[in-house]
Amino acid sequence: MPYNVYVIELDKEVMKSKKFRERNLHMNPRRACYYVGQTSHDPETRFKQHKSGYKSNSFVKRYGQRLVWRKFKKYNPIETRGEAEYIEQYLTNKLRAKGHGVWSN
Repeated sequence: MPYNVYVIELDKEVMKSKKFRERNLHMNPRRACYYVGQTSHDPETRFKQHKSGYKSNSFVKRYGQRLVWRKFKKYNPIETRGEAEYIEQYLTNKLRAKGHGVWSN
């Protein structure tokens, strides 16, 4: 079963969340905010699940705007869950290093 990583842009309103800000202490408020995840579904299906409340991250359900394909498309598909989790963390760290606010599990 192939896995996929995905990146969802979050509305900047997410920065009002203390929990989000605490996870992103070095975030540049002018940069975009993202959620990074991995799934055994295609990214479109997983985004719709988040928005409908099925196994949803609360930030994505409330603030999720769109998939940002240019940030993740080249990594998919991924053979194992372990690799997908590694790439999810890699993308999270890469985006944070560029000053973005990022949430990931």
